[in-house]
This record gives sequence, C-alpha cells and structure tokens, in this order.
Amino acid sequence: MSNTIEKVKCLIIGSGPAGYTAAIYAARANMKPVLYQGTQPGGQLTTTNEVENFPGYPKGITGPEMMMELQSQAERFETDVRNGWITKVDFSGDVHKVWVNDEKEIHCDTVIISTGASAKYLGLDSEQKYLKLGGGVSACAVCDGFFYKNQEVVIVGAGDSACEEAHYLSKLCTKVTMLVRRDEFRASKIMAERVQKTENIEILYNTETDEVLGDGQVVTGVRVKNNQTNETKEIPATGFFVAIGHKPNTDIFKDYLNLDETGYIINEKPGTSKTNVDGVFVSGDAADHVYRQAITAAGTGCMAALDAERYLAAKDANFEVSTSNYN
Repeated sequence: MSNTIEKVKCLIIGSGPAGYTAAIYAARANMKPVLYQGTQPGGQLTTTNEVENFPGYPKGITGPEMMMELQSQAERFETDVRNGWITKVDFSGDVHKVWVNDEKEIHCDTVIISTGASAKYLGLDSEQKYLKLGGGVSACAVCDGFFYKNQEVVIVGAGDSACEEAHYLSKLCTKVTMLVRRDEFRASKIMAERVQKTENIEILYNTETDEVLGDGQVVTGVRVKNNQTNETKEIPATGFFVAIGHKPNTDIFKDYLNLDETGYIINEKPGTSKTNVDGVFVSGDAADHVYRQAITAAGTGCMAALDAERYLAAKDANFEVSTSNYN
C-alpha cells in the first residue's frame, strides 16, 4: 500500500452524465476536480446503442460516443480523469478519506458521488448476449421504447415500475406481453388495474422467461415457461424489456451516509445535492429511483458541483465562487 497521501479539492466518483457534468462545472470553478471513472467508464449509457432524447443531438448519438464527448469536454477544462475505482471511504472526520483500488489514499475537501445504479437482469446467457449486442434487450422503456414503435415487445416484472413501463410501451407498440412470475402483481392496485385495462397489454401470470430468441444479431422472440404446468411457448417479439428493479452502487458509503431501504442515498435537504455528511454531495442515479434519465442525472451533476463550490467558499475565505458557471 502506498504511503503517499494525495490531497484534492474536489473528488468525483463515477463517470456517467452526472459525474462528467459535475466535472465540467467544478473545473470551470477552479476546483481542480479529479474524477475516477469506476468499473464501468461512462456508466450505463455505454450499453445504450442509440440516445435520441438528450437535448443537443438532433440526429441522435450512441451512448459510448456521447460519453466520449462528455469526457472530452470535462478534460478541456482540465479535469483530471483517471482509471480506477474507489474501494473504501472514511467520512468520519473533517477530512474525507477515500482509497483507490485498495492502494492509493486520497484526502478530499469535497466529494461528489456519481456512482449510479445498475439495472437488475435475469442473468440468462441469451439475455446478456443481445444486451451486449444492442439488439433488443433493454432495462429502460422510456429510453428505448421509441425504437420499437408499431412492433410487439415483451416485458418482465410485476412491480409499479414494470406496470408503468408496460403502460408506456403500450402507447408505442402494437402489443405488449407482460410476464408475471406469480399469480398476482406486486404493484399497487391502481397501477395493476391500469395495465389490466389496457387493451394491447397481455398479462401472463405464473410465467417466467426460459430464453430470449434471436437471429444472432437481434431479438426475434421469447420462449416462456408456465411455472405451474411447465408448459412452454414462444412469443414473437422484437424487444425484450426487463423491469425487475435497480441496485444503486452505494455499498461502500453505507457506514457513513443515510441510505433508504433499497440503498439510494438520501438527500439531506430536498432540492439540493447535500448528504448527511458536510462536504459530501450526490448526483445522478445513486440518489434517483424515480427518473433515471441522462438529462436529469446531468442536471444533478451541475447541482452537486455548485453546492460543492459554495461549501468551499463558506469554509475557505480565500476560495471565491466563480461567476463563469452562472453565465
């Protein structure tokens, strides 16, 4: 383990839209941010084939390309973007301590957490194959539903989010088949009734996914199995949506930050990015279980950088709030 301790003014943990936006604002405020990209540089958007709902890209852009552009913009303002991930933190004292790859120790005046949340998948080999190919597997109907307009799709899930996404897809797709593992929904009564009353949503209870079918490039259907009768059948579909929840990437913070029952970081003061630890801020999907969009993540990244800037200004009379971020 290294005996050299690095001191930084602003450390950003995570490299999705929230992290890079925070970096752009922090760098322009002369906070000299250091950003660690984490285990998935660029975040969830690097698995998204097309992004068409982010302002400023009238022709759309791929997720990886968008993240490369955000990184370039952050580096243009001299953000120090690094490979590696934070494996341990200590927020118990006045100095915020973090460790990179269990080796390097960094002491930070401020920390911005942008670690995001990971979608839960079924874990089937066929599901993962077409997810990586970008050929029809998705965990976000709002993000990708448009690509399946006037087509037939399948969605897995039984909670409020699954019902909400199924209803959203029903407005775009000719047919939505909903797979519910048990004989009832976990969703609230009002959400369950909404999908039950939607004409082009077919609900298959006691049904699980056996395999995602495809032609080697794109999804062509789903083989399902009734867990009561063991009967299998194939459902034609061009899209397979998984809506069984997300897991926020916040485990290393649980001893110091207030988390909800799922693990999302709780904003100490609504309408800000502040956590219960002074000088530690959160942005993006690590605290957002409602919207989970690139544009909202970017917005909270901006908030976190501005909150961190004001925190430093209040703490250090020699640090002036930059006016460049308000132009």
